[in-house]
Amino acid sequence: MNFKRTIGWIMFFSGILIIVFTLYRSYNIFTGKLPPPEIFKIEEKTTIPSKKKVPTTLEEMQQQIGEILAEQLKEIFPRESTTKILNLISWSILTGILIFGGGQISSLGIKLLK
Repeated sequence: MNFKRTIGWIMFFSGILIIVFTLYRSYNIFTGKLPPPEIFKIEEKTTIPSKKKVPTTLEEMQQQIGEILAEQLKEIFPRESTTKILNLISWSILTGILIFGGGQISSLGIKLLK
């Protein structure tokens, strides 16, 4: 009976420790003190600048308009912000899983204490 209580207390405190550590780490990540885990990464592409010529056909004009729009969208939504948002979302999902797991471990410890 004493061994069961000891294991119960160990499980209870380990679950609480997982939850507290996860919340502390999340606080530091979302306040900017620590970077989020880098799960998503965009590789830098090096492009060779091409000579701009005056479009003569409708297809060339459409292609040039598409390139101009792509450049403007890159200014509005930089690649770094997209990966940062994805990394924060993935950290939030992992945080939820860790908190849920810590709660389950603690509840098993409480059941062993009863």
